[in-house]
Amino acid sequence: MNNINLLDKNNNFNILLAGIIGLFIGVGVARFAYTSLLPSMLDDKTLSLTFSGVLASTNYVGYLLGALFAVFIKDIDTKVKYFRLGLVLCVVSTAMMGVATQDMWLIVSRIIAGFGGAMALVVGAAIVMVKLNFEDKTKAMGIYFSGIAIALAVSDIIARLVLTIDTWQASWLMLALSAALVLPYPWYILSSHQKIRTNTTTHTLNKKLFSSFVIILILAYFTEGVGMVVQGTFLPTIIQSLPGLESFAGSTWLLVGLAGIPSSIIWMRLAHQHGSVNIIIIAMSIQIVGILIPTLSHNLYLNLLSGILYGGTFVGLVALFMHLGGKIAGENPVMLMGALTVAYGIGQVSAPLYAVTLTEQSGNYNHALYVTAALVFSGVLMLLITKIVGIKPNTL
Repeated sequence: MNNINLLDKNNNFNILLAGIIGLFIGVGVARFAYTSLLPSMLDDKTLSLTFSGVLASTNYVGYLLGALFAVFIKDIDTKVKYFRLGLVLCVVSTAMMGVATQDMWLIVSRIIAGFGGAMALVVGAAIVMVKLNFEDKTKAMGIYFSGIAIALAVSDIIARLVLTIDTWQASWLMLALSAALVLPYPWYILSSHQKIRTNTTTHTLNKKLFSSFVIILILAYFTEGVGMVVQGTFLPTIIQSLPGLESFAGSTWLLVGLAGIPSSIIWMRLAHQHGSVNIIIIAMSIQIVGILIPTLSHNLYLNLLSGILYGGTFVGLVALFMHLGGKIAGENPVMLMGALTVAYGIGQVSAPLYAVTLTEQSGNYNHALYVTAALVFSGVLMLLITKIVGIKPNTL
């Protein structure tokens, strides 16, 4: 039996492990811990509902800026540099959430976390895709993107364990410490070295990539950004607002993470068998059902199902869109993956603002969820039109 060397930068297992740890830092801690801790932050009046939406949007402003920046990162050495910077920013901004006492610093923290998260996800995914030594990387990237759900679940468990004995401020600080302790591994493994430099060239912006299909794909991913962020920011708070379900808010969010862990692998396998666009349409349609459940019923099991449907689709949809974009882009995946993430980010910036506005006006989350479901449905319709008219991806 061969000895396992976890420090081998060329080993596929190590590359995937480092990528998933990077997602824990950039997505689980810097992004989704906010969702876990938001009910506690609202309960003690640290945040108003309106300001919670502002913080969510500013986080995605940072994420959007990072995604835009990532489009123009050409060579592998620069990608690695900004990936590392992103990890550090995620740790620092998370610690800031635990010590900040003024609204301005909370806003600054969420913007920094957003930018760092984009470096960890968009640039990190591009590095992982380039470094993996597989002829067909579909299954491996499915495993990598499952790290989003693993990150969500682990960060939620850490946050809630600390909440049982201390405050939400202590949870933020423990999350920052946890991220700092595991940061050295992706820093080391996902680095450039002679082999990857000789196999990677610098690419210029290729406008020919942006075909009719790609433009529709980007627009559809914008609607998915809207669909992802409303539940991704407010689901525990939504469940907490339903009569009789107040104590199950945390359980619902943990189910999101657990349901998401196998989802990207399953969805990517189905995409390999039945075509990416077909599977994206199905996954988005299922997500719409999950979005609408809290507006239709206060039944515990149905609302737990809402969390499962959300977790089981949003992680897989990130994997499906990002992998399809990377495959169409060919040798420079960060270009199209970055463009997709920009569209996703625009949806994420706008959605929390209309969600809190509609909720403040109506007194519940129903109208926000109706609008969200309608927007995701428009994305499904756009992709269905590509099937009906016969508009196809460039490379598939």
